Amino acid sequence: MPKTTAYLIDSSIYIFRAWFTLPDSLTNTNGEPVNAVYGFIDFVAGLLEETKPTHLSFAFDQSLTSSFRNTIYPPYKANRDPAPDELKRQFEYCRRFVEAIGYSLLSSDRYEADDLLGTAATRARADGHDVIILSADKDLAQLIEENDVLWDYARDRRFTPKKIKEHFGVRPDQIADQLAIAGDKVDNIPGVPGIGMTTAARLLTKFETIENLLENIPAISDMKIRGAKRIQGLVDEHQEMILLCKKLTEIKCDAETLHGDYELERGQCDYADLDELFNEIGFGNIRREKWKRLAAK
Repeated sequence: MPKTTAYLIDSSIYIFRAWFTLPDSLTNTNGEPVNAVYGFIDFVAGLLEETKPTHLSFAFDQSLTSSFRNTIYPPYKANRDPAPDELKRQFEYCRRFVEAIGYSLLSSDRYEADDLLGTAATRARADGHDVIILSADKDLAQLIEENDVLWDYARDRRFTPKKIKEHFGVRPDQIADQLAIAGDKVDNIPGVPGIGMTTAARLLTKFETIENLLENIPAISDMKIRGAKRIQGLVDEHQEMILLCKKLTEIKCDAETLHGDYELERGQCDYADLDELFNEIGFGNIRREKWKRLAAK
């Protein structure tokens, strides 16, 4: 029997994309913006029509200020402005939509969507599925194993382990180490000042892991790279920070949040909830009929 594919969705990426690209003149009957909801629902419709998935799950970020990473390093993601109320409202609409059409929704106060996706991917593989993760987030490249794909759906770019190595200069299992060394401004992870992703890749090509790098710091100056002695000094000076950053960049794949009755297979569509939601966001007849057809499949 051929393997089935589990599609795991990094929902926030596609909600934010719609929020920034669609006009906020798209409003509901109360005059509130619903552009992000419209864009997300259209994205889901396109995905279902194109892939006809049998196993699908959506991860949402709920722990933007309360994840275990904030306990380890309080400035983690502190550089981000809080989401405006108009966007928070639309996130809730999107969550209601996912539940109404019968798919599992993953969220947690302690774990980020990345950790939930990593845990879901681990469980899906254990159940015999291939895994496709839909996201444009580079952090998730670390989750991709031999038969997996990281699919940047909006740009239609698919990253296999080979493509990830070509793009980042390291294997998927080295991505967390690369980010720990180079840092990640988006998530306010400092890394080592003065060392970027390319140099971090060169270091990991030689030393494989952060742990081996830190055990062989004197050997850095022997590398045939520009500023090798300076890089050695930087790594030596920031050893503790590198190890701390690794705790931030490494995605957890054993989140206990998913223990229990989590299912990848689609449940029953709640047509009453779907109708109520469509009324609230002002969906027109064409979109409603489209979703009735999709929900019936």
